[in-house]
Amino acid sequence: MLKRGARDVFQRPVEDRVDRTSTSMEFPQQQKPAGDGKIVYPPGVKEITDKISNDEVVKRLKMVVKTYMDMDQDSEEEKQQYLGLALHLASEFFLRNPNKDVRLLVACCLADIFRIYAPEAPYTSHDKLKDIFLFITRQLKGLEDTKSPQFNRYFYLLENLAWVKSYNICFELEDCNEIFIQLFKTLFSVINNSHNQKVQMHMMDLMSSIIMEGDGVTQELLDTILINLIPAHKNLNKQAYDLAKTLLKRTVQTIETCIANFFNQVLVMGKSSVSDLSEHVFDLIQELFAIDPMLLTSVMPQLEFKLKSNDGEERLAVVRLLAKLFGAKDSELASQNRPLWQCFLGRFNDIHVPVRLECVKFASHCLMNHPDLAKDLTEYLKVRSHDPEEAIRHDVIVTIINAGKKDLNLVNDQLLGFVRERTLDKRWRVRKEAMMGLAQLYKKYCLHHEAGKESAQKISWIKDKLLHIYYQNSIDDKLLVEKIFAQYMVPHSLDTEEKMKCLYYLYSCLDTNAVKALNEMWKCQNMLRSLVKELLDLHKLPVSEANNTAMLGKLMSIAKNLPDAGKAQDFMKKFNQVLSEDEKLRIQLEMLISPTCSCKQAEICVREITRKLTFPKQPSNPFLEMVKFLLERIAPVHIDSEAISALVKLLNKSIEGTADDEEEGVTPDTAIRSGLELLKVLSFTHPTAFHSAETYESLLQCLKMEDDKVAEAAIQIFRNTGQKIETELQQIRSTLIPILHQKAKRGTPHQAKQAVHCIHAIFNNKEVQLAQIFEPLSRSLNADVPEQLITPLVSLGHISMLAPDQFASPMKSIVANFIVKDLLMNDRSVGNKNGKLWSADEEVSPEVLAKVQAIKLLVRWLLGMKNNQSKSANSTLRLLSAMLVSEGDLTEQKKISKSDMSRLRLAAGSAIMKLAQEPCYHEIITPEQFQLCGLVINDECYQVRQIFAQKLHLALVKLLLPLEYLAVFALCAKDPVKERRAHARQCLLKNISVRREYIKQNPLAQEKLVSLLPEYVVPFMIHLLAHDPDFTKPHEYEQLKDIKECLWFMLEVLMTKNENNSHAFLRKMVENIKQTKDAQCPEDAKANEKLYIVCDVALFVIANKSTACHLDCQKEPVLPSKFFLVQDKQEFKNDKEYLTGEMRQMLLTGKPKPAPVLATVNKTLTVPGRRIIQKTTTAPDTTSNTSTNSSPLVTANNKNSSTDSSESRAQENNENPVIKKDETKKDEPSQKLVADAGIEASPVRRRGRPTKAAAAAAAAALKEAGALPAGGGGGKGRKRASDTTTDSINVKMSKQSQQQSDEGTKRQIDLQR
Repeated sequence: MLKRGARDVFQRPVEDRVDRTSTSMEFPQQQKPAGDGKIVYPPGVKEITDKISNDEVVKRLKMVVKTYMDMDQDSEEEKQQYLGLALHLASEFFLRNPNKDVRLLVACCLADIFRIYAPEAPYTSHDKLKDIFLFITRQLKGLEDTKSPQFNRYFYLLENLAWVKSYNICFELEDCNEIFIQLFKTLFSVINNSHNQKVQMHMMDLMSSIIMEGDGVTQELLDTILINLIPAHKNLNKQAYDLAKTLLKRTVQTIETCIANFFNQVLVMGKSSVSDLSEHVFDLIQELFAIDPMLLTSVMPQLEFKLKSNDGEERLAVVRLLAKLFGAKDSELASQNRPLWQCFLGRFNDIHVPVRLECVKFASHCLMNHPDLAKDLTEYLKVRSHDPEEAIRHDVIVTIINAGKKDLNLVNDQLLGFVRERTLDKRWRVRKEAMMGLAQLYKKYCLHHEAGKESAQKISWIKDKLLHIYYQNSIDDKLLVEKIFAQYMVPHSLDTEEKMKCLYYLYSCLDTNAVKALNEMWKCQNMLRSLVKELLDLHKLPVSEANNTAMLGKLMSIAKNLPDAGKAQDFMKKFNQVLSEDEKLRIQLEMLISPTCSCKQAEICVREITRKLTFPKQPSNPFLEMVKFLLERIAPVHIDSEAISALVKLLNKSIEGTADDEEEGVTPDTAIRSGLELLKVLSFTHPTAFHSAETYESLLQCLKMEDDKVAEAAIQIFRNTGQKIETELQQIRSTLIPILHQKAKRGTPHQAKQAVHCIHAIFNNKEVQLAQIFEPLSRSLNADVPEQLITPLVSLGHISMLAPDQFASPMKSIVANFIVKDLLMNDRSVGNKNGKLWSADEEVSPEVLAKVQAIKLLVRWLLGMKNNQSKSANSTLRLLSAMLVSEGDLTEQKKISKSDMSRLRLAAGSAIMKLAQEPCYHEIITPEQFQLCGLVINDECYQVRQIFAQKLHLALVKLLLPLEYLAVFALCAKDPVKERRAHARQCLLKNISVRREYIKQNPLAQEKLVSLLPEYVVPFMIHLLAHDPDFTKPHEYEQLKDIKECLWFMLEVLMTKNENNSHAFLRKMVENIKQTKDAQCPEDAKANEKLYIVCDVALFVIANKSTACHLDCQKEPVLPSKFFLVQDKQEFKNDKEYLTGEMRQMLLTGKPKPAPVLATVNKTLTVPGRRIIQKTTTAPDTTSNTSTNSSPLVTANNKNSSTDSSESRAQENNENPVIKKDETKKDEPSQKLVADAGIEASPVRRRGRPTKAAAAAAAAALKEAGALPAGGGGGKGRKRASDTTTDSINVKMSKQSQQQSDEGTKRQIDLQR
């Protein structure tokens, strides 16, 4: 039984009170008051009635309270004595009393009465009990004010009710739920942050006893608890949230069933009316899971059901909820409930975009909080990184980068690979996010080494990848790469020494393509600085119409280098107007682009210019933003004189071996070589910054080093920067001259070239200096020692090109007597007969290297003279043509190896192409010589084709070569290697866009449209194809198909858009060619017929590509008279159709050819399907912004059936097996099989891609016959020139004639066919 002391509870602290034992109360039989039914009051307490004042009532009640407080359950006499008083205190007078103090004292008495009379309550009426407990509950509201004088009495009331569990008596009442709801609501509403722990504990005890000892929790009562977990209520009363949270934790075993029932009705049965909280179910689940996952044991399977709902919004809500549950820091839900986790992962592929987006956002938290789940997420993120929705791809990147920034170990290589892929996304927003994300990772882990060398090594590829993006066509990409370089890779905010150290070692670690991109970036910035300087120079001139036109041209060029060219033009015009009006602004801009501007000065200038253009009242100023883009590109934020000095010091340390090369992950040799290369590049863009004795002294030390590349780079730096050495640095001059002489005479070929150019560039007495090199070299030439010839030939060639007036005449005798007669026309050594078509540079014989340099010398000599008065150019062109006709073996003594012949063919073709860049020589190049040069792009050797195509592209893109050479790329359609065809197509695209852009930007170009407009390449292409040596049977389907492919290769790119009715212009141009004769052989009927047939195929291709080609064309095309003879319209009219209807149909749909017997064994017969011309459709957003090749007219059997490019490159450069007449006996089985396979004995070797039938038959035949040579198949085969070409250049070709006469008795087998 409970014992209590006599002390007044209000005189002791709350925490000092003694714990009591509680006893459940029961309803007793009818209780009767003692004696005669009168109410007995404690001693000293007068009767309490409504006749006395409130103060008196309070005074008397206090004494009653004290009496009940001192009583315990053992005082049977007192209990009976004061029973009447207990009943009286429950009367309406007290329960409805308006006085607050009276009600409080009565409530305290009633609480003690329930304690004393336990387990038998003195009240028998259920209604009375309900009134009493509701009355007591209302009094508990007084707990809210802890500063109230009566708070201790309210606390006593709460304490008494909690300890005794008085409310448990209500379980017997029918409507006890109303009392409990009111109690819970009251307690949750009054609790606040001023309550101490004991108040909260008693509230908890009171409520938990009701939940745990009752028969269950009704929905209404559950709502009073759960409502405190809803975010809105949670934020209003944090203490109520904590109380509800603690209550749920304590009663989890009891209340879990009730919670499960609630969610079951709402989630599964859809009964939202069961509770006002139905709309907050997902918030509640999240809170309950955070409190104790056990509360949701039965609820989680219901969520799996909801994840598969047909309602997208409902799925979204569940996904949001589960994302929080799975992603929570200490959540083990994924491991505990695998089915739900797998079902959730399935939502990554949901059809509803917001659902996929939510899943991707969740992945970020999941990766950070649960690295163990990264493996599960990787595959799903991979798919989403290619999502059609831009926002989702963007968020995949954000997810991975955020996790990586927190800890690089959280993201695996696969995840980083997804970000890497998205740097080429079609959408700029996605590309930007991917690039910036990678840049941030690089700065954190590679630059600052926040996670050690291992992490830095893991993402070392980032620097290269980011710089590779500079190759993209978009100006936005280029600008972002520049920004990333300046802020993340080599932060311009660092001090000069740190900045240059960062650049020095970055440059040493970059791959080749990244180095090229970085060099290009500096080159572009330098070019833009030059444009701005030219614009400022125009401002200094008097105002005139010509000056305005020139300014407009400069502004257009500048705008091309800024984002959104259209807006950029308008803003640059506005900027130009501001410059013309504000002289101070011009001075600041001039200072910014001055070669002597330091990095610190540049920052000040940019700040001043920006301040002048800022308008405070404008929140956004697109004009200022565009000007900032320009200033960022032209401001020298990295390189100035101080920076170059710092770089040179680093280079010196590497040379001395005192640098941190090994720590930075590079060898000293690599650091030195890369450092020199870096300085060499900067010498082009910032030459003034090098002008110091200290810098040049260091470079002189480099010249003396054994590393040839280092010395070469050092010479080139002198060449680029040394203009003032002669006048200001005499000591450097006197040391440099003998070194340059020595390098020009006995250095490597590259050093010799740079040495000659360096002398020519920086010395005033260059003629004397060059003569001192020329004379001893010219006297010492000896063809019997070819290894000592190479450097002298290089030096002599460059000297004659740089100083033609002085050395052209002496060179003529050297060319005639030594170069041609003694060197080129003689084969002194026998080449290596290993059968390879190409060999490494170090394996090439010295004699051939000398011959290659001799050919280059001829070209440089002619380029220096720039005239053909002595007819030397004609002789040289005949010599080069003869070399091409003889396939590189000019003497035809069969001494030279196949690989050396390839080198010489490449040199000869490149030489003709180089001469064609000079107008005076272009005029004398005959069509036959042009065709020979062009055919090099179809050479049997892969490397020859590759290098020649690169040289051709570079010359064309710089507008150095005449337009007719662009036609040569049409022959690339025959290349057997897919990569070569793709490269040729990219070259075509680039060249055509460059020419179109040039025409737009230069008004004067309209006068030269014939030499610039890309469409004018078509006549040259038609003429070239008509004279293709493979085109021998103009009415044969296979040959016409090759012609069609070549035509389409060019026309597809030309006809991408129908600008200015260009399709009709092309049609008219081809129709006009049909009304001419071939100027190369006007009287040759067969040659003219081939020309007209090619025209008909071209018209057929154009008509199938475009419906607009039949429109009228007002402009009259101009045809080149060198290739076409225009005929009198009255006398000559060619309206003949050279292509039959059947042939047209075959060209369009493909020709079903009967396969040879051997080729059809165990193969299903197929008929090529028709390929209809389709318009190009827009690729999905997920594709990278790179071009692909497509050919609407290609038939089913037109695809390359050769092996992949890597295989073809390995195989095609082996010599073709030739079956000669005198070997027929031992090779009879092989020949027979080849014949049976249906391969025709072609009079000449076929160039380009072979037919499938021929390829299959040849391979099968050789395999069975055992004729397959070791190392793979042969080359593609170069076509030898015709007899007419041979005669025109006066070269004896007896061996070739013999081959032509023996055509029927020998075969060339190409294993790629």
